Amino acid sequence: MSYEQILFLFPIVAGMVFSNATQAVAFEKPLVFISAFAPGEKGAIHAFELNPLTGELKLVERTTDVEHPFFLAVSPDNKFLYSIHAPGKFGGKENEFVAAYELQDRTGKLKLLNRQSSLGTASCYLDIDKSGKAVVVANYSTGSVASLPVKEDGSLGEAATFIQHTGSSVDPARQKEPHAHCSVISPDQKFMFAADLGLDKILAYDLDSKTAKLTPSQQSFVRTIPGAGPRHLTFHPDGKHLYAINELKNSVTEFEYDPKTGTLIEQDTISTLPADFEGTSHCADLKIAPDGRFLYGTNRGHDSIAAYKIDDTGKLTLIGIEPSLGKGPQNLAITANGKFLLCANMPGNNVIVFSIDETTGKLTPVGNPIEMPSPSCIMIR
Repeated sequence: MSYEQILFLFPIVAGMVFSNATQAVAFEKPLVFISAFAPGEKGAIHAFELNPLTGELKLVERTTDVEHPFFLAVSPDNKFLYSIHAPGKFGGKENEFVAAYELQDRTGKLKLLNRQSSLGTASCYLDIDKSGKAVVVANYSTGSVASLPVKEDGSLGEAATFIQHTGSSVDPARQKEPHAHCSVISPDQKFMFAADLGLDKILAYDLDSKTAKLTPSQQSFVRTIPGAGPRHLTFHPDGKHLYAINELKNSVTEFEYDPKTGTLIEQDTISTLPADFEGTSHCADLKIAPDGRFLYGTNRGHDSIAAYKIDDTGKLTLIGIEPSLGKGPQNLAITANGKFLLCANMPGNNVIVFSIDETTGKLTPVGNPIEMPSPSCIMIR
C-alpha cells in the first residue's frame, strides 16, 4: 500500500475507532439505586440499569436486609453505599442506624459490611465527603446531626461527633422543636451545612475529614424566612452559591457562599408554585444540572416539579412547573450527562424518568413509569 493510500484510509479508520469508542461510552449503563421506604421485606434497595440514550430503567437486583431506607449515599469511588436503616418503626423511640454496604462490581448486589447508630430517630439524610472518610447524618425527629468515620474497608466506625440542635420557630404545628432535615458537605470539603426545618436555620459546621469530626463554624448559622422550614440544600457546581428548598413556604432561597469562611449571604427567594394555587403543598427536594444552568424542585400536594434557569449571578428564573406524574414527588436525581431527571413519587409508588431539553431545561417524560413501593431516594452510580 502506498503512502498516499495510507493517508487516505487513516481518517476513515480513525473515525471508525472513535465512533466505536464513543458508542461504548454512550452505552455504558449507570447503576441507579432507589430505596423503598417500608418496613420488613418491602423495605429494600432496588438496583436498576439506566440506558443513557433512552432513559429506560431495568431492575437488576433487590437488597432486602434493610428497613425504611429513607436516604442513601454512594462513596466517591463508587465502591460503597450507605443507607438509613430503621428496623420496625421509622421515627420511633429507638435510635436508628446507618448501614454500610460494599457494591459488588456492576451487578447491583450489595454486601452488608456493618451498621452503626445514627444517634437519633427519623434519620433522613446522608452525605459523604470526597475522601470517602466521613459520613454525616441528619435526624429529623430528635433534631440532631452526627458524623461517622469510614474505615479502610468501607465499614463505619462509631459516631465521631453528635450535636443536638435546640430551639423552635413560628409554626406551632411543625416548629415547636428542632428538626434537622439534611446534612450537606460543601464542595471544598471544609464545611457541613444542616438545614433545620424546626428552627428556620441553616447551621454550619467545620468538617475535619481525617477524623470525621464536626465543630460549629465561625458563622454558626444563618436564619431563613420565618416559617419557611428549610428542608434540603444543594450547592451550585461553581462552588459559589447554595440553594435551600423551603418545605413549609414552598420556595427556593439562593445564598452566596464564601468558601474561605463558610459564610452564607441570602440573595433571593422564589416560589415553587403557580401564583393561583390555593391548595396545600409542601416542597421536598432540589437538584441542579451538572452544567449548572438549571435547577429543579419538587412540590408534594401540587405534585409537580418546578424548573428554573440559573443565570451567571446565581439568580433563578422560572422556566415552568411540570406534573410529576405521581403523588408526592419526594426525591430527584440527574444523570451525569445532564440528559435525564429521575423523580421518585413516594406515596404514588412510582419513579418517572424525564428528558431534559439541553437548550431550555424543560422536562418531558420518557418511557413508562417504574412501579415500586414508596420510592424515597435515588442515587446514580
